[in-house]
Amino acid sequence: MRQYNDPCGLARALNLVGERWALLIIRELLLGPKRFTDLRGGLPGVSPNVLSQRLDSLSERGIVEQVRLGPPINADVYQLTVVGEQLEPVLFALADWGSRAQPPTDGQTSVDSLLLAMRTTVDLERSHRSGTYQLHIGSDSIAVHITDTSLTMQRRQAPEPIATMGLEPETLRALMFEGLDLQEALDAGEVHISGDVAATESFFNLFERPKLIES
Repeated sequence: MRQYNDPCGLARALNLVGERWALLIIRELLLGPKRFTDLRGGLPGVSPNVLSQRLDSLSERGIVEQVRLGPPINADVYQLTVVGEQLEPVLFALADWGSRAQPPTDGQTSVDSLLLAMRTTVDLERSHRSGTYQLHIGSDSIAVHITDTSLTMQRRQAPEPIATMGLEPETLRALMFEGLDLQEALDAGEVHISGDVAATESFFNLFERPKLIES
């Protein structure tokens, strides 16, 4: 069979990361290392065998590596290599395009998919208070730092956040994209806030789902 020579590199890129679940695994590792069980938690639709196969494949291609973390974690984790980290703008571009498609009406919400959505839908021209906000989403702790020109995030505990918010992924999605009123969520006990509530409201107003692609 004649081999196709792809001068623009697209076919070669798909050979490396085009398998099902590959890009989603990379998405789950954008904010730092994860254990195998954590990856399964963020990708509930993948079987252990398939996840293991994809991780092995990405490792062989130099995109993901397995390392041992010392105390206090003492665990084997997967993380992106320098080559894998270079896929970040590619994932952002795909996520931005995909966010314009009709969202599914059911299924679990991945924490990392929501965090990626923050990066691709934030409008920093809207009124907001710059600084660091702490999100406790389920068992995840995310520090989100906002300036007039950028939004960055890390899995860590911020020392002095403007506000700390505790909520589940579905509530975060509803507050950012589905018009859930913050006060209603507070009254219903769906979100818990310590710190500046007004700044928190402006934080959630920074995000808006783009207009859908016409089919």
